[in-house]
Amino acid sequence: MTHRIGNKDIAQMRGKEEKARVRASNKAMEAEKQAIARAKYRNEIKGQSRRAEAAAA
Repeated sequence: MTHRIGNKDIAQMRGKEEKARVRASNKAMEAEKQAIARAKYRNEIKGQSRRAEAAAA
């Protein structure tokens, strides 16, 4: 019985350590993106965009 080609763990021969490293780096990148987004929109009023504020001013 052969493994499917689409099974990335078999096709790319990734070890547990490598998968854990990739997973950790992905989580770190996502956390950084979320922190940037939170800082960007921190003082915004919910439901209003920056363009609406700029147009009103």
